Order: sequence, then structure tokens, then C-alpha cells
Amino acid sequence: MVCLGNICRSPLAHGLLQKKVDDRGLDWYVDSAGTGAYHVGEGPDPRSVDVAAAHDLDIRYQKARQFIVDDFDEYDLIFAMDSSNYSNMMQLARNEEDQQKIHLILNESYPGENRTVPDPYYGGDQGFKNVYDMLDEATNKLLERLVRAKNN
Repeated sequence: MVCLGNICRSPLAHGLLQKKVDDRGLDWYVDSAGTGAYHVGEGPDPRSVDVAAAHDLDIRYQKARQFIVDDFDEYDLIFAMDSSNYSNMMQLARNEEDQQKIHLILNESYPGENRTVPDPYYGGDQGFKNVYDMLDEATNKLLERLVRAKNN
């Protein structure tokens, strides 16, 4: 899960998907990163922590890190929160195989529409709640799709 600073959107997506994976007993590793190095080593934004906690989700353990080229080797799927971060990762991709791993997360909820998860950083609490709801739905759809594919 990748956004710009790895403190708002991607930690929520990371936490949501990891909990759903764990609840199903799947041995899948979920992580998050930012395309920028602005907040490396910091925990998630307190507003992300609060909205997650309101839904019995603890993301306080996460620490921001920057997306690196080696992530293409480490992860099977990479989800961008918006088109800017998608483009940044596409530029880092070494080949078509790397490029095929990158997707926009909201295409899980709205296939082919290339919608973006708005950055709630400069907004109020409602923006974080809206982002949580968007990512909750998208990670539900993603998990359903991946489990179906695994079972076929």
C-alpha cells in the first residue's frame, strides 16, 4: 500500500488488509510505504490512528518508510492510493514485470475508473473517516478477489 508520506492513507490500507488477512488465517504479508521520504521513521498521523481505533484496528505499530526499487522484488502486488504515486512507482519500475504489479487501490471498488483516494492530511477528521470507508470497501473487494483466485 503506497501513498506519498506513508502516514495517512497507506497505513490505514495496510492495517485494514492485514487484519482481514489475519482474520482469515492467511499467511500473507502486507506492508506500506510512501513515495516521498518526508516522514520516514514516524508513526501514522494521529487522525489515522484515531479513525482506525474507532473501528477496533490498531495501526500504532507502523513506521513510515520510503518505497524503494527492491520492493518490486519483495511484493507480488503494489497498490497506489492515487495517480501521482502510481506514476512515481511506474517511473521506478525496471521492467514490464515490475509495472504489472502496480495498481490503483480504488480500482478494486470501481474497476477501470482510476479513482484516487483523497489525501486527508490537510483536511479535518471527516476526511480521515471518508478515507477509512473507501479503503475498507476496497480491501474487502481485494481480499475477495485474491481468495477466489487462490481457490481456483
